[in-house]
Amino acid sequence: MGAHHIDRPADLDLVRESYDRVADNYAHMVLTTGIGDIRRHPWLKASIDAFADTVGGLGPVLDVGCGPGTVTAYLAERGLDASGVDLSPRMIENARRLYPQCRFGVASATDLALEPASLGGVLGWWSLFNLPRDVLPQVLAHFSRALKPGGHLLTATHVGDEDAARTEAYGGVPVRWTTYKWQPEQLTALLERAGLRPVAELRLPADEHTGPGVVLMAQRPT
Repeated sequence: MGAHHIDRPADLDLVRESYDRVADNYAHMVLTTGIGDIRRHPWLKASIDAFADTVGGLGPVLDVGCGPGTVTAYLAERGLDASGVDLSPRMIENARRLYPQCRFGVASATDLALEPASLGGVLGWWSLFNLPRDVLPQVLAHFSRALKPGGHLLTATHVGDEDAARTEAYGGVPVRWTTYKWQPEQLTALLERAGLRPVAELRLPADEHTGPGVVLMAQRPT
């Protein structure tokens, strides 16, 4: 297997336990309110569609931090060989229940055995912001190595200068995690250092549900 050492976040178990606690509420929120469902957000859907159009035919696609599997299932509907992984076993239980036709597994972004040049695409869709600042570059480098030449990484995350320590989420459920925020220029630099070439950027202003965000797509050069 494509083993590659990545530092284990000190709070990984706390983050896993927190997402296990909110998993049911989060899945229910996506299904009933549309928050987190790309089909209800034209610009986010357009980003996923562009990703799907770009990586289609290049090989398997891995959705890292897939949550209840909504985007993984959408990519599969688009004809991609898509599978999802998530740190939270309860999130994966929900994904398997909601989308039994798709493949899902429990895994941390920091503990994936990925073969070099084995994937056409990697998705980190609002799922990498819990990775500490010294760990995210290691994960991006691992993703870069796993992409085939011409393959793409699509990531989306929260923008800001100050990190946020969360103590409750999704209906007041107690959690313990840090949301690490980045400026788009900082994240672009990390992608470039990982050996990827940024090809598209979408900046999102704050709305009634969340703060500002950014979507970035980058290619492993051919």
